[in-house]
This record gives sequence, C-alpha cells and structure tokens, in this order.
Amino acid sequence: MISVHRDMKILTYCLLAIVFLSPTVRGAEQKKNVLFIVADDLRVELGCYGSTAHSPNIDALAKQGLLFQHAYCQQAVCNPSRSSFLTGKRPDTLRHWVNGTHFRVKNPNVVTMPEWFKKQGYTTRNVGKIFHNWHTEVKGDRQSWSADEFLHYANHGKDVPAPKLLLDQQNQATSRHCFRYDVPDDAYYDGQVANEALKVLSEIKNQPFFLAVGFWKPHAPFNAPAKYWKNNPVGGIPRLNPARPKNSVEWAFHDSRELMSIPPKQFTFTQDDVRAMRQGYFANIEYMDAQLGRVIRELDRLKLRDSTIIVFVSDHGYQLGEHGLWAKTSCFELDARVPLLIVDPSGQGKGKQTQALAELIDLFPTLVEMCGLPARNDLDGKSLVHLLQQPEKPHRSGALTQHPRPAYYDRTEKGIPDAMGYSIRTADVRYTEWRDWETGKILGRELYEHRTDPGELNNTVDNPGAPEHLATAIKELHLLVPTSVPPAKR
Repeated sequence: MISVHRDMKILTYCLLAIVFLSPTVRGAEQKKNVLFIVADDLRVELGCYGSTAHSPNIDALAKQGLLFQHAYCQQAVCNPSRSSFLTGKRPDTLRHWVNGTHFRVKNPNVVTMPEWFKKQGYTTRNVGKIFHNWHTEVKGDRQSWSADEFLHYANHGKDVPAPKLLLDQQNQATSRHCFRYDVPDDAYYDGQVANEALKVLSEIKNQPFFLAVGFWKPHAPFNAPAKYWKNNPVGGIPRLNPARPKNSVEWAFHDSRELMSIPPKQFTFTQDDVRAMRQGYFANIEYMDAQLGRVIRELDRLKLRDSTIIVFVSDHGYQLGEHGLWAKTSCFELDARVPLLIVDPSGQGKGKQTQALAELIDLFPTLVEMCGLPARNDLDGKSLVHLLQQPEKPHRSGALTQHPRPAYYDRTEKGIPDAMGYSIRTADVRYTEWRDWETGKILGRELYEHRTDPGELNNTVDNPGAPEHLATAIKELHLLVPTSVPPAKR
C-alpha cells in the first residue's frame, strides 16, 4: 500500500509538472503586452524606407521587427481610417466615410481592438490621438479603455505653446501653417503625450496591457520646436514635382481645403510657402520620432521589451504638393500607402522586410493571434502572423482604398456623396474606379503601372502597357466591391 501511495504521489507530481510547464499554460500565465503606436498624417517618409527624413528611433525599431513595404490604409482621412483598423472592418462595412461623425453613431455595438483585449483581462489605456474624436457629438470611447483617455480630444489648431513660452520670441518660419519657436518638446501635444505614456507605463507594468499611444504629428500645423527645423534644411528635402498625371480624370482630385482653405476664399501658396511647409513636415517627423524614442527607452528601462509586441503605424499617407494636391483624401499611392512595423519580442521577423500587400484592417486579427486571444469571425481583416515567420510569402492579391467625392460631403448642403472611388493596389498596378453614388455607374477610371510609373504620373487605362495586369486588377477590385451594388446601398 505504501508503494502504491508513493507511486500515485509521484504520478500526480508528474502530471502537474506537465500541465504547468506546457507551452499553453505558460502562454496563459505570461501574456504578451501590446504597445500600439499611431502617427498622424505620416506618409512613407522615414529613413528605414529610404527617405532623407531623420527618424533614428523608428529606424531602430525597423531593425528589430518586420517592416512592411506595401501596407495600405482603407481611407486616407483620420476618422474613417482609424475607425476601420481599430474595428477590423472596412469603411463600407461601418458605413463610415467622414471625419465629423463618431463611429459608434452608426455602429453602437461594434467591438474595437482595445475593447476585445479588455474583455480578455487586459488593462487597456489610451494616451493621445487614437480614435478621431474632436468636433464630434461623442467625446471618447470609454468602453474600449480601462481608464479615461488622455489628450485624445482636441483640435490640431490648438496645439500651440503657452504664451509665457513665446515671450520675446519671433516666429522663424514666416509662412502659412509654419511656426518655428525655440520651445521645449512638451510645449506641444506630442511631448505631453510622451510624458503621459511614461507615467502610464509605470502604472501598468505589472499587468498584461494594451497601451495605445497616438502622436499628433506630423499633421499640420508645421510647428516642431526650432531644433528639429535645423536638422532638416531645405536643401535636404526632395524637390517637388507638382504635375497632375497625364490623361487624369477630374474625380481623382480635390480642392486641398485642409491647407488651402475653403473655396471661394482659397489662397495660393508661394514658392516660399511650399518650401517651408515641406521642410516643416520633415521637422514634424523628427519631432514625433524623438517622442516615440522616449517611450521605447522607458519600455526598456522597465524591462518590458521581452514581453511586449510593438506596432508602429500611420493612419494614412499625405501629399505635399505632388499631383497638385495638399494633405489627404485621394486614392493615389502617396495617400494610401503607410509605414507599418511589427516587433515581436520572440524575434520573429527581426530586421526583415516583406513585399506582401497588407491592409490596416489586418492589424486587429494579427494582434489577437499573436497574444493568443480568442479569434473573432466578424472581421474583414486577416492575420499577418504568417509573414513574421515567412516574410517572402504573399498575403493579399490586392489592397483596397476608397474615397467619396466630395471628400467632405457631410459638410455640403446635399449631405451625400456624388461618387465613391474604389482603388485596388496589386503587386503591379493601382487601378481605380469612380462610381456614381446612387447608380453605381462607372464615371471614370485610372490605371497607374508601378513598374514603369511609380510616381503615378500617367493614367494608361485606355492604353495599358501590360493589359494582363489591368485585367487582374479589375478582377480583384470587382471581387471586393462588385459593380452590381451601388455605393449608396452597400
């Protein structure tokens, strides 16, 4: 009996050891954290992407994770883009295409990415601009977060230093939208966001967390502290080609009202304005990068790097006079393509790049899988995890971006769009159809063949150099957005 009892005891200990030392249980005990960093209006203009921009901290992240060369937003304007990737759903699924309406007005029960993490026992915190909440009837999204949001509700025009910091100072960048003052980094929102992110990290370091840090730059105004302008002289900024594409369709363009004001009171930029704004955009990038670096260094100081997934992404791209356009809301590559980095603490994908097509709606299922959370079957995105393991593999055959015309139709007397542009990016081309809002009739088409025209300066839809690439793109677009249903009825 003693021998049997001893053997049973040994067997019990062995079974317990197997259970508690199994990868599944260890994974449950050691949940991965998520540091989710979002930039505002940042096109693919970083050193790690071959730009002359100064971005040493983001470049360092690129060496530690997987860099996506072809990641695309679903709409190049803040609210629709953020609402899309934070819910894993396309703008058409959400019926959400404008800045001035909170996503929950039409989707009160939709589950956001941080909300899903919160439901799985994570502490979820928001510092800075993550959702786009200003000038809306709903301020914030408390159900997504474990505590009140910080500096999430504001206006970019109010991102100015306190008057006491400007005593005896003169603006050194005397051009439209440009301000160059010798002030501390935390005179502006992004420095304050970094300060708060450091504070929050110290508060949540001992619990599984999803920390979203939203920087407000490089969004206009171009007002980074003076030291960042010095590092970005005009001579180091690429020369501007403002030409519209040959054979272009008028639907492709907009009035650039974000920076040029609303017709009929628009103003024309001088060459000095253009140079200053382009320089200021690069200064804003370096300023934002410096604040990001502070957050990453604090993560290291707290010894959280080995347990934390880091994502860096922009909500959409930007035009700095290219195609005759300023700001965003077009279907061109400069608007649609975004920087995306994923750093896995296990080292998967470290220092590698992928050419695979990715969409920002893919981030929700990706992080769910990386953290071992229950999957959701109601998302439009699909996980990118396999690319961390095999970056050379394909992911999507096409990436979809869309825009209504007018871009800000909700501010018109009519209150509805005239048209919706659907643009598909394949490995070879960008193909766009502008469809009548009510009928779905195709009003205009564009084809830009990226192997020979990476700057999208020649619409060859009527005479393609590679007809097979056009045929493939049309097929991909129509699979995602069939012509049988007009945009108004989607």
